[in-house]
Amino acid sequence: MLLSAAGQLLTVPGNKSCEGGRSLAHCRLVDVASASNFHSFKLRHFHLDLHLNFAVKRITGWQVLELTPVQPGVQSLILDTHPSLLIHSVDCKVPGASGAPDVFLSLTYRIEPFTDYGSSLNISLPAAVIRPHRAFRVTIRYTTTDGPAIWWLDAELTCGQTRPLVFTQGHSVCNRSFFPCFDTPAVKSTYSATVRVPEGVTVLMSASRSAYSKQDRVFQFSMEYPVPAYLVALVAGDLQHADIGPRSRVWAEPCILTCAVSKLGGSVERWLNVAEGLFGPYVWGRYDIVFLPPSFPIVAMENPCLTFIISSILESQEFLLIDVIHEIAHGWFGNAVTNATWEEMWLSEGLATYAQRRITTEAYGEAFTCLETVFRLDALHRQMRLLGDNNPVSKLQAKFEPGVNPSSLMNLFTYEKGFCFVSYLSQLCGDIKRFDSFLRAYIEKFRFSSVIAQDLLDFFLGFFPELKESCVAQREGLEFERWLNGCGPPLCEPDLSAGRALTGPVQHLCDHWGVDAPDPQVISTFDLSSWSTFQTVLFLDRLLDRSPLSQGIKGIVHPKMKISPLFTHPKLAPTVIHGSSSGRMTLDVGVAHALASLVKPLFVNRSKGSKVFLL
Repeated sequence: MLLSAAGQLLTVPGNKSCEGGRSLAHCRLVDVASASNFHSFKLRHFHLDLHLNFAVKRITGWQVLELTPVQPGVQSLILDTHPSLLIHSVDCKVPGASGAPDVFLSLTYRIEPFTDYGSSLNISLPAAVIRPHRAFRVTIRYTTTDGPAIWWLDAELTCGQTRPLVFTQGHSVCNRSFFPCFDTPAVKSTYSATVRVPEGVTVLMSASRSAYSKQDRVFQFSMEYPVPAYLVALVAGDLQHADIGPRSRVWAEPCILTCAVSKLGGSVERWLNVAEGLFGPYVWGRYDIVFLPPSFPIVAMENPCLTFIISSILESQEFLLIDVIHEIAHGWFGNAVTNATWEEMWLSEGLATYAQRRITTEAYGEAFTCLETVFRLDALHRQMRLLGDNNPVSKLQAKFEPGVNPSSLMNLFTYEKGFCFVSYLSQLCGDIKRFDSFLRAYIEKFRFSSVIAQDLLDFFLGFFPELKESCVAQREGLEFERWLNGCGPPLCEPDLSAGRALTGPVQHLCDHWGVDAPDPQVISTFDLSSWSTFQTVLFLDRLLDRSPLSQGIKGIVHPKMKISPLFTHPKLAPTVIHGSSSGRMTLDVGVAHALASLVKPLFVNRSKGSKVFLL
């Protein structure tokens, strides 16, 4: 196994404070996925100046980092980088003392191997630079080639097939091939960027402000709120936009823009308003969405101000709804408050999944939310059966050894077991509205910072002192420590009985179809034309769980319905899984939607005189 309990989260005990008011233990977090010495510096801001060359598929430019040493005796700056990123030079600007001119220095550096997903850039710092709490600037000139963060698409691979397109995908540890950085979620900073492109190319970034000079073909961006490196994102190509709300617009290639707008309509503003009512103000200003070609390596990515989402999701209204709402939820959980280490990714995905379901409950009712939750939890238990109850990947605090790519931890446990733990915390306080108030206070307390699980749980017990006094953290069989570090399925799951009106017919049809000799007359009484995509895919999943299928089923399967084993990804429907160089998964939503469309004609709607297909 790549995962091991030996890969502990290292801390220094004690309650002393350090830079930024954080505990000393928090400042000494060791992120085994980062080669950097991020704890030695405060990253105040960085700027990217880039030129995109589509002809040779290359980005050239420079980066300026504004840093402050926070520890004495530091002699080097170590950043995460990647073999595909070629360093040309490193310079330093040191502000002159007492009004003296600034000093510019050329710095020596070396590249050292780290893991198969990155290298380290070790920059030697002269004594004149490393004065505690005195800012200095480092400029790194570099060229990117074919790294895991940067996806160059020829025109033939885009939706419109007219112009090439490039996008970046930083999660979890890919952006070190986009620019040298402290590639850890523990570090946040503001950033700005200047991007030069050929004529006819539109550039977007995950930034709160942007400007464009048509004469110079230069785009300017700035992110005024601190974000971790993995949330810096760029896309450039033949993109057009349409406003869909007072703070939202859709970006897409011209051939799919109309479809995207019609699918979303005014829904995004409604979802944002519901989320703000639950969790407090949306702090990022804009919430825009860009639809990317099907080669986008994941389903959706919560880049601040600009969600990236795969265009094939437009095939299903329900999956589009769920995934956009999930990315909206990340505006609070994951982006505003971030997991400090990838070993506790559930702090982002588990909380965002809980928040997503609070939003859908308020917007669409409890039954809809329960249906979607049943669908996902079914998939979780399916994955549990495949992996076994003692697989360490099922831990919420999934420890991993140095060299293990954090992307390998992207699994249903991060989402659904995390969701169940958050739901359990909600049940402990006895009132979901009180728990909403806790989450608002949690966001207010830790906004724009990175946290560990202990931060969340300590704040929870402080917010509900009666629960702390009753020792709920040590309740037998449901101990917080067991939730975090125990293998296996969730210790308990929320009550989903409110969804029976939608899940009940699914189970009844499965029961009828799963017997040795299914009765076509009984099955014909089920009208799938009224079923949602979630109901149909849930039926397919449960039918496939009955393996091997009974022989009698062969007599009622549509001749075009060829089903192979389906798998479920946390952000998508059961469908075919495609690998990606980033380690995350791409799934084609259209497969699930097409399966749903194929299955529905199999059932009789007597009022329309339909027929059951027999082989």
